Amino acid sequence: MTDTPTEMRSVVVEREIAYPTEKIWRALTQPHLIEEWLMKNDFKPAVDHRFNFSADWGSVECQVLEVEPNRTLSYTWGAHGLESVVTWTLTPTSEGTHLRMEQSGFQPGQRLAYGGAKAGWPRFFANLEQVLARIE
Repeated sequence: MTDTPTEMRSVVVEREIAYPTEKIWRALTQPHLIEEWLMKNDFKPAVDHRFNFSADWGSVECQVLEVEPNRTLSYTWGAHGLESVVTWTLTPTSEGTHLRMEQSGFQPGQRLAYGGAKAGWPRFFANLEQVLARIE
C-alpha cells in the first residue's frame, strides 16, 4: 500500500485567553518563560536568529522568520525529517487575546509527526495558560 500524494497539512490551535497581548507575547518570546511551557531553548525574538528547542527526546532546529511585537511570531521547526513553520498570531479582544498557533508544512507521509503535533500543541497551550496565570 502506498501513500497517495495529498496537500500538506497544518495543525491549528486557537484559544481565547483572558490576558493582554503584551503578557502573552512575553511568554512566547522570553527564553525562561518558553522553557516553562514548551522546552529549553536559546530563543531571541530577532529575524534570522537560529535557535534550538531541546527536550529529553531530542531537539528542534529553528530559525526566526517574522517578529511583529504583540501581534505575530513565526519560526521554522525542523526535527526528525520534519520541515515546518510555526506561526503565532495574537489578536486583542474585549476579554483579552485571541491566540492562534499554526504549524504548517506536514507532508502526506509524515503521519506520525502530524499526530504528535495534534496531540502535543493542546498540552503546550495548557502549560502556557498555567504560566500566564502565574506571572505578572
